[in-house]
Amino acid sequence: MPIKIQVLNNILEMNDSYAAENRSIFEANNSFVMNMMSSPGSGKTTLLERTLERLDPAKVAIIEGDMQTTKDAERLERFGSQIVQISTGNACHLDGKMVHDALADLDLSDIRLLVIENVGNLVCPAEFRMGEDAKVVLLSVTEGEDKPLKYPLMFREAAVCIFNKIDLLPHLDFSLEEARENARQINPQLKFMSISCKTGEGLDQWTDWLQTNMNG
Repeated sequence: MPIKIQVLNNILEMNDSYAAENRSIFEANNSFVMNMMSSPGSGKTTLLERTLERLDPAKVAIIEGDMQTTKDAERLERFGSQIVQISTGNACHLDGKMVHDALADLDLSDIRLLVIENVGNLVCPAEFRMGEDAKVVLLSVTEGEDKPLKYPLMFREAAVCIFNKIDLLPHLDFSLEEARENARQINPQLKFMSISCKTGEGLDQWTDWLQTNMNG
């Protein structure tokens, strides 16, 4: 067990070194960087589509992480933003080095928002810093109110928790208040938003938050 802990510590220390280099690049270009995380199917890519419809796509760049396929990146190409695809193979998360390598293919000089869409997973992505300004976790209302308690690190690390697909609430037994309370137990400072990409509810609050940080 001590050997495994040491190996993990070494991996995280190396990752943090790349994250620090990334941070310097982001600050030099005055880019706000968001690490978007969730389980598979929670709606990260659809939310990015709605976001790019409301922001200036020329000011937004995306690093798209998936274990296999380029389907999510292909969905976003129509907006004209800079996009770099990272296919992680068997790795269940992006890390600092992957992002560092991807930056070679991006021109951040006019980019006010860089979105890192992480691999769909509620465990590993939260452990690896990439130099981002904020982590955002999406929780679809189809997933259950107990997810913050089951996957506490993800919600502890996040600055914003988005409850997504709220248009489905009339058909579910999901309690937003119970989900918020569970998340507050893990992270009392967490900011909450409730969004429907289908109806548009909550998207103004989301894009206002992004624009405030992009202009900050």
